Amino acid sequence: MRIAIDYTAAVHQSAGIGRFVRSLVHALAEIDAENQYLLIYAAPPKGVLPPLPEAPNFQARRIPLSDRALALLWHRFSLPLPVDLITGPVDLFHSPDFVLPPVRRPAKVLTVHDLAFLLRPECADERLRAYLEKTVPRSVSRADLIVADSRNTQDDLICLLGVPPHKVEVVPGGVDPSFTPVRDTDVLERMRERVSGGAPYILSVGVIEPRKNLNRLIEAFEILKARHGSPHRLVLAGKRGWLSEGIYRRAASSPFRSDIVFSGFVPESDLPALYSAADILAYPSLYEGFGLPPLEAMACGTPVVVSNSSSLPEVVGEAALMVEPEDTEGLADAMSTLLFDQDIRRRMVEAGLQQASGFTWRAAAERMLAIYRRLGAGVHP
Repeated sequence: MRIAIDYTAAVHQSAGIGRFVRSLVHALAEIDAENQYLLIYAAPPKGVLPPLPEAPNFQARRIPLSDRALALLWHRFSLPLPVDLITGPVDLFHSPDFVLPPVRRPAKVLTVHDLAFLLRPECADERLRAYLEKTVPRSVSRADLIVADSRNTQDDLICLLGVPPHKVEVVPGGVDPSFTPVRDTDVLERMRERVSGGAPYILSVGVIEPRKNLNRLIEAFEILKARHGSPHRLVLAGKRGWLSEGIYRRAASSPFRSDIVFSGFVPESDLPALYSAADILAYPSLYEGFGLPPLEAMACGTPVVVSNSSSLPEVVGEAALMVEPEDTEGLADAMSTLLFDQDIRRRMVEAGLQQASGFTWRAAAERMLAIYRRLGAGVHP
């Protein structure tokens, strides 16, 4: 088969869906030497590309338009310019980032990572929400098969967009082998010095935006500090996202504001040390289509507390403490338990290592390749 994949998210997004797409495509390159792959991508804003697979059956093709220009042409103005004109003849086209461009002949696979723009509309930028509300249902209706990151997103697609159950398959994300416990004390001390001035820290990883529930995390951190006089700092690692002004204001007004650190974006290569140096990861997100940070933290031997919403229970299993996302007191109690109850902490670390080992990008790539082969053979849902 000739398989075309829209690689734009992998080129333009350093975290989140960008990492998801990069990891999946690189895993496909490791397991599939038979099919021919064409990775197309919109012109990157800074002209810098992430590493592309070096396999001889993988080629890349740059589209001389920005991703914004393509979105305007394909989705806002609905110009019928099929992507086949860019890819040439292919057997299958996979769009791994919510929306599907016009496609004439090949089988069409669409990945929808979450429906947060419908379930948590107050957490999304208004223009982006309006765009997704228009284009995602239309793309879903045109796809031959939809891939979801989790059973939760699969259920959301069925219930909210009326997708027939047989048309949705789940391909979970994975944990890169680089995510293992860092034991080198010098590396850990340097990371603590870098992000928290050498103090022990509670970590949160993700774009700074309302869906991550960071205002409640800050409040829970204040409760923890007031009750226990803990020396910990709260490190919020991630780039600034939409509607984030209130989060920065909330942190600035905290009585413990000097112990709340916005570290900015942390490169993927530094994440194993960042997780390993943290005493716990707190991830009280209101909604997640999958949620890589809890798994990556577990793989690094860091105990985790998450909200019990959306896909997170199926991702962490019984290997993390879970709380209601609106329960600030419960979140403070859970963080306190993981910090100070050594028996529970030890059990969560061991369970977390086991849970994370069940999610690999190779397994994800094998599931995706099976979908490709089935559709390529003409076996449609």
